[in-house]
Parts: sequence; structure tokens; C-alpha cells
Amino acid sequence: MFDLGWVRVANPETRIAPGQVVAVEAHTLGLWTLNLSRITQAIDTPAAFGFVYSTTQSHVEQGDERFLLELDSATGDVWYELEAVSRPRDAFARIGFPLTRSFQHRFARDSHGRMLEEVIARQTHLS
Repeated sequence: MFDLGWVRVANPETRIAPGQVVAVEAHTLGLWTLNLSRITQAIDTPAAFGFVYSTTQSHVEQGDERFLLELDSATGDVWYELEAVSRPRDAFARIGFPLTRSFQHRFARDSHGRMLEEVIARQTHLS
């Protein structure tokens, strides 16, 4: 969900567990930036897997994001949900708000597309 070419996790070995810090690199406007968030909740049940993280002071935005995969056991359908609640943390982010918001929307769109690609690849591999 983060392997998008212009966005990637800088520390992919990090466990999905509360307290762990996730470092996300993003390539925007010709520059790579590093944003740190701390996992506050891990979800791992037979029907759902995911996590919630909150941004740290080392993040351009202030807020929370939830990434969740859910399985409907009755139908076999799988859902990917990405929910973000945030606002600009500093003056530069506030000044560039329309641009930063467009990058957030791009991330959501690309992340959903990446997850769909992975599902299609796995279905093709299983056939």
C-alpha cells in the first residue's frame, strides 16, 4: 500500500505494533521528504488486519491515518480502507495547503490502485 514509486516506507522491517515508528519517504516537487508516525493501534483478527498511526513532530501534517483490510467471510469479499484525519502542522504546510491536500488525495488513489494490483496479481498466480 506504500510501495508507490513516489512514496515508500524507509524502514520496512518495522513491526506493526503499538509504539513502533513508521518512516515514510515521499518524492514531491523534486525533493524526497521523510515523515515519521507512531503506530497507536494494531488490528489483527481473522476478519481484519491493519493499523492506525499518529503523526509525530517530524511529520509535515498533524493527525491520524488508518489502514485496514477486512474480509467478509460470508461472501469472500475483501475491502481496503484508508482513512485520514489531518491538518497542516507548520506554516509551510499551511501556505501550500492546496498542494499538500492534492498529494494526500494522490496517495489515497495510488494506494488503493496498488492494493488492487496486488490482488489481481495474486488471483492470477493462484489460477
